Amino acid sequence: MKIRQLHYIQEVARRGLNVTAAAEALFTSQPGVSKQIRMLEDELGVSIFVRNGKHLSEVTPAGQRILEYTQRLLREVENITHIAEEFRDADRGDLSIATTHTQARYALPGVIQRFRSRFPKVTLHLHQGSPSQIAKLASDGQADFAIATEALEHFEDLVMLPCYHWNRIVLVRPDHPLAKVQQLELRELGAHPIITYTFGFTGRSKLDQAFAAHGLRPDVVLTAVDADVIKTYVRLGLGAGIVADLAYDPKEDADLVALKADHLFEHSTTHIGFRRSMFLRGYMYEFVAAFAPHLTREVIDAIAAIADASVRATRTRELVETMRKPR
Repeated sequence: MKIRQLHYIQEVARRGLNVTAAAEALFTSQPGVSKQIRMLEDELGVSIFVRNGKHLSEVTPAGQRILEYTQRLLREVENITHIAEEFRDADRGDLSIATTHTQARYALPGVIQRFRSRFPKVTLHLHQGSPSQIAKLASDGQADFAIATEALEHFEDLVMLPCYHWNRIVLVRPDHPLAKVQQLELRELGAHPIITYTFGFTGRSKLDQAFAAHGLRPDVVLTAVDADVIKTYVRLGLGAGIVADLAYDPKEDADLVALKADHLFEHSTTHIGFRRSMFLRGYMYEFVAAFAPHLTREVIDAIAAIADASVRATRTRELVETMRKPR
């Protein structure tokens, strides 16, 4: 049994049993992958995949169990590599982050700039996607960290730590009826067409909950995952935009009127997550601390060390309570 063979079966399973796609991802040939899988199955004495002619059609029951253990084993192999790298060259390596557009565009630039100044030999990889996509990237080991606000139920197998609270702001054109309102009310806002985030992105659930709690059904005329897109259509006069307050720049958005909305909606909390079994290199702790200063190495290690998921969740909620509410 070879580590390479275990990589092959994992990649084939990840690629929907498409051996050609797996071979391309592994930078090798399709016949080579097929041959190595056959050799592994012969050595183990069981089939990992069911074959339909030359194609793989499904994973066998034995294959399912083997893949579960293989995934854990390969993660430990990766950890061994990271440990060696940490002692060999602590300031060199890779850091992969999976997150949403809002975090990548507004929350992370300053953090990444400072991190790069501190660790110029670390190569950064930024992946953008939906919360479920982000969770899968981190769970599968394709990303070191997942940063998200919404749909935390997708992140159950990750250690999720609270980073910061934020709220929303309403943006309108100067000629919009709400532009001169001093204290915006939810019913008043709901009486106008609204442009905001797609459901499942950037705290959209808190917005929907606020309207529902007051028996209101807002007229959402357009949704997008990108705050810049939302602002574009606000400028075109399609409606009032509701975006994360960190997405508002007084200089870049000087042509729009910003209305405070933190009294209308419950604040949201952005979290950063990683696989509990992952070995965190020194620069990874530094990245987390740059993004959320209260998440020290001691705090991270203490929560990650809690084996019971429910106890870990309770400790995380306690940490959320100690964080300052957004101003």
